Amino acid sequence: MSDDHVYMTLAEGHDDDTRWAYGTGFEDPLHGVDTTVPEGVDAGELAAVCVALADDALVAAQRLGEWVTRAPELEEEVALANIGLDLLGQARLLYSRAGQADGTGRDEDAYAYFRDAGDFCNVRLAELPNGDFAFSIVRLLVFASWRLAHFERLASHPDPVLSAIATKGVKELAYHRQYAAEWAVRLGDGTQESHRRMRRAQEQVAPYLGELFTAYDVRDEVVTVLRQVTQVAGLPMPVYRPLPGSGRDGEHTEHLAPLLAELQGVARAHPEATW
Repeated sequence: MSDDHVYMTLAEGHDDDTRWAYGTGFEDPLHGVDTTVPEGVDAGELAAVCVALADDALVAAQRLGEWVTRAPELEEEVALANIGLDLLGQARLLYSRAGQADGTGRDEDAYAYFRDAGDFCNVRLAELPNGDFAFSIVRLLVFASWRLAHFERLASHPDPVLSAIATKGVKELAYHRQYAAEWAVRLGDGTQESHRRMRRAQEQVAPYLGELFTAYDVRDEVVTVLRQVTQVAGLPMPVYRPLPGSGRDGEHTEHLAPLLAELQGVARAHPEATW
């Protein structure tokens, strides 16, 4: 399978302009959408789904933001920052929907800045330190593939707001996945050193795959993508043995609390500030 073929295959069904991040989009994806929770939709379950997806996005965005001034090239620095902005935009919309659904009226800041690590339910893969560029690429490939598969299903969710958020997110995540796949092939099929680092990154990411598949039943879609990319990149498919515990249950690595301390520091020091 050629490099071009794997990119074209991944782009199938996403023939919009998936080359660019959408975090600074010019249209409100929720304009005109009825925000009333539909009959038959459990408001508590809806809020829980939104918070979980938002936590994944917020924490992943914070990690991607750490690449600013540290990426190997300026172009990649901008790309990673834009991907982070896409995820941050998804988090904001999802937190807002959670506050509407659970009846508390909490805004996005309340969810993002004024909860402790044990209250977050993001998957642990998102909170791991960036490591080297290879690790971040492998993580992004897995994370984007997994999230894209789930968002494609959520696009037909009976809640119109969550459906609209997912529909917008599909375009963004298709680009994220393609970006990561291109780099995975470039590094896996590059020098001995880049190949070695990709192999190491796969081993580091593999233990966290099980948690993703437990959270959402999209294993087949994700495995299909990983198989396509690793074949072209000359890499083996990762073999994983799931770790015990789950970030969805508030069980996290030691890395989440420091990440949140940096993220939340200003808001907690000045809780009444507006900007």
